[in-house]
Amino acid sequence: MSKIAIIPARGGSKRIPRKNIKDFCGQPIIAYSIKAALDSQLFDEVMVSTDDGEIAELSTQYGASVPFFRSADNSNDFATTASVLHEVLDNYTLLNKNFQYGCCIYPTAPFVTAQKLKDASQLLVDKNFDTVLPIQSFSFPIQRAFYKENDKIRWVEPNHALTRSQDLPKTFHDVGQFYFFNIYTFLQTKQLLTANSGGIEISELEAQDIDNETDWKLAELKFRLMNP
Repeated sequence: MSKIAIIPARGGSKRIPRKNIKDFCGQPIIAYSIKAALDSQLFDEVMVSTDDGEIAELSTQYGASVPFFRSADNSNDFATTASVLHEVLDNYTLLNKNFQYGCCIYPTAPFVTAQKLKDASQLLVDKNFDTVLPIQSFSFPIQRAFYKENDKIRWVEPNHALTRSQDLPKTFHDVGQFYFFNIYTFLQTKQLLTANSGGIEISELEAQDIDNETDWKLAELKFRLMNP
């Protein structure tokens, strides 16, 4: 069961300049994704897909391979993760390298660990899922959420206006860390999430969206709490 880890890291991040190699608790943030993949010992190949020479150089220093650069079409603000992965897998096919399973690990995911990758890989195979990803429960039931328009609020689901929070089913969201997937199914469907996807639940301390400088500081605080 050959496996490849693909870390997509373009150079043109806008909200946090040079985000993918910015220092995070003493190391370039991409180093944590590379290290988790290598430490898991799951993968025949750990590669970084980038259009940026500095990212490529740092990635190889931390043990990843950069066998080719990403195309311009997949380096703009509109490129999707799926299209980047498809391009990577096509390029490996041209090199006569094919894999059964892939794992897309985002470069700004310092909470990814080798154990999480192993757990996801095991679940993917055991349950014959198309994809497995880490998920986190919403801190408040989304069934009791509001819409807001012109300062006026209204229920998203009015039928739950009087339902106790503890009586509502738990709901989850993608934490944006990694997707472990069956490559054949992905190439057929061109989708990372299908009706046959599974999740491994993680705690609130093990994830943080990093879209701005405040998010970055919160992520570092969480990381230091998790890694004293």
